[in-house]
Amino acid sequence: MAEAITIALAKGRLAEQTMELMESMGMDVSPLREKSRKLVFESADGKYRYIMVKPSDVPTYVDHGVADVGVVGKDTLMEENRPLYEMLDLGFGACRICVCGYAEQEPLKKAHIRVATKYTGIASQVFLSRLSSIEIIKLNGSVELGPIIGLSDVILDIVESGATLRANGLAVLEEICTCSARLVVNRVSLKTKEARIRPLIDGLRAEIEKRRDGK
Repeated sequence: MAEAITIALAKGRLAEQTMELMESMGMDVSPLREKSRKLVFESADGKYRYIMVKPSDVPTYVDHGVADVGVVGKDTLMEENRPLYEMLDLGFGACRICVCGYAEQEPLKKAHIRVATKYTGIASQVFLSRLSSIEIIKLNGSVELGPIIGLSDVILDIVESGATLRANGLAVLEEICTCSARLVVNRVSLKTKEARIRPLIDGLRAEIEKRRDGK
């Protein structure tokens, strides 16, 4: 039997939605639904091996070739900026990357801006080309606190409903881009295992189109 295709899934909601999509196209994901502390799972037919990892680690596993395929948010791909083939927009996990702050203070007009974010790579890409004076402050949680307590002028973060922003008097000042879950493939794997990876890509694409058309 041919070597299994290894798929890296981001723990949490993206993994659940990916499993539903794969299951609907006939893939065996039943091992992933068992209550277990395992991190590596094999499909019963031996075609696929699944590894459950932190979202930020998916690009790393795929880039290094220990996973052939991965599913991860576009925001993570932009932040990691690794040389992967981005094959499909899966359509779920939708959000926006935005610059947020107190609109009445007009922070983006300042000569020097302090930006609080966990996306330091994206922040650098966005602001360094515009400003000569910028301070990027790395935070891993509750970045909204930055402007509230005076640590930063603005934040750069993902926005879904915007409820947390509104609850704290903050607003979207600029939308950088929209994001959703993406299917990525290791460049070498696509060449050496194309006969097995292409059907996976085509099957997922067909299922996405079917859902989009409401069939």
